[in-house]
Amino acid sequence: MMVAMDANPQHSFLVRPAQPADLEALIALRLEALRTNPTAFGGDYEHSLKQPPGYWLSRFLPEPNAGQVVVTEADDGQLLGTAGISRQMGPKTLHSASIWGIYVLPEFRGQRIIGAMLEACFAWGRTHGVLIVKLGVVTDNLPAIRSYQRAGFSIYGTEPQAIFYNGRYYDEFLMCKPLG
Repeated sequence: MMVAMDANPQHSFLVRPAQPADLEALIALRLEALRTNPTAFGGDYEHSLKQPPGYWLSRFLPEPNAGQVVVTEADDGQLLGTAGISRQMGPKTLHSASIWGIYVLPEFRGQRIIGAMLEACFAWGRTHGVLIVKLGVVTDNLPAIRSYQRAGFSIYGTEPQAIFYNGRYYDEFLMCKPLG
């Protein structure tokens, strides 16, 4: 699914599935996200730097029925953001998926890019029989929480001490959105 956006009269954006040609830019976006927002992700920058190409291929280009990564592309071809959806693959949990790795370059935030990427993830989920999507967000990341609430997510719990970084623990809100 591709969605054209015109959030700003000076910029047009395209939300589309990630392609093999995007791999280098996706790796760069992910590493930037981990480096600049270390408490927002379970992944670690230093650990991720050491990963082989196969790790990145399976992460950003998953098996077709297991998930999808979407990107937001500017009219000049630059990738501005990324988000992923991963479906649970057990026979009792095929109806559920996780949203992960949401990141938008700082200079493009506030333009509803996250909402458009989430809608693309929801569309993939609906096509694959997903009835509910879930995510975790650090409790002090208020802009992200507001973005997720705008997209229809609600908080259903808190995971205490979900992230440990620089000698401090961070709790995460657990959020969900029914798709069915």
